[in-house]
This record gives sequence, C-alpha cells and structure tokens, in this order.
Amino acid sequence: MSASPPRDREAVIMVERLTEWNDDDLASLCEAADAAIIDGGGFGWVSPPGRQAMERYFRGVLLVPERELFGARLDGVLVGSAQLVRPPRNNEAQAFAAQVMHSFVAPYARGHGIARILMQRVEEGARALGYHVLNLDVRATQEAAIALYDSMGYVRWGEHPLYARVDGATVPGYFYYKALQAGGRIG
Repeated sequence: MSASPPRDREAVIMVERLTEWNDDDLASLCEAADAAIIDGGGFGWVSPPGRQAMERYFRGVLLVPERELFGARLDGVLVGSAQLVRPPRNNEAQAFAAQVMHSFVAPYARGHGIARILMQRVEEGARALGYHVLNLDVRATQEAAIALYDSMGYVRWGEHPLYARVDGATVPGYFYYKALQAGGRIG
C-alpha cells in the first residue's frame, strides 16, 4: 500500500480529466479504490471485487460517453477519482443537471485536501459543459464526505432510510444538490 508523503514537504496534488492511462495509473487507481472500499467508503462495493473486476470497471468507465472520469494524483500517483455523469439524451427535462458519482480518495492519501480539490474540478468541468446543477448521494456513514459536501455549499434535500446494505445492516443515505450558476438559476 502507498504511503502519504512526509509532512515536512509540500505534497503535489493534481486533478485531471482522465481519457486514457498507462498500466501504472490503472494499478494505482485500483489500489486506491480497494483501500477506500476496505475503509468503508466505496462506490457501491462493500468489499473489493478483485483486481480483474476493478480493472474492467475502470476501463469501462472511459468507454461510456455520458461519463467524465476525474483522477486525483498525489505526487504523481492516482489516489482517487470521481465521475461526472451527464443525463441521457432522452431526458430533456433534466438536461441542465449532471450527477457526481463514485467519488473517493484512498485513506492513505487523505489529509491533504484532495477530496475538496477533486470536487472543485468536477464542478468546473460541469460548468464548462453547461450544467447548472450537480446532484449526488452518499451513505450516512460517510461522515467526512458529508462534512465536505456541507462545507462546499451542497444542499441536503432528502434522506432515504433504506439506502444501502452494509455488513448485513441497513444504512440510510442522503441526497444533495448544488446550483452551479450565480443565484441558483437554471437557464
């Protein structure tokens, strides 16, 4: 498992839209995802699905036209990601809104502000594509993510009491949105 850089030097953090990667990048992203899942903050998984399944998953994300994959790097190594998901073309009524999905940072890379920068870049990407609203949802157990979303101006609009099953227990989930345009206007 990767280690955080020593605190006596400045970590180099970069977030970029991923359209391709090399084997090292894919391996780093899979390792980071596995670590996040084991730590209790996956993106649907409650236990790592295995390296081949994880690699197929991330390779597949790059092939879906409605998905933008943002990768977070710490000192050049991928340690997290988030997906900006555009609505399908047949959903004209909600064409102004996109969704953030499967956002995570590996536990060994936390404490550097990476999650905040990752979400800021996703928001910038959504604005650049013309979206006015971002939606997301999160398990109630993911307290750090909830605190981040609250601090970034996301509005919690609902709770689903039977959102997920984790280790045999039912876990609630929260739904959020954020207006990306000044004054919350959508057009």
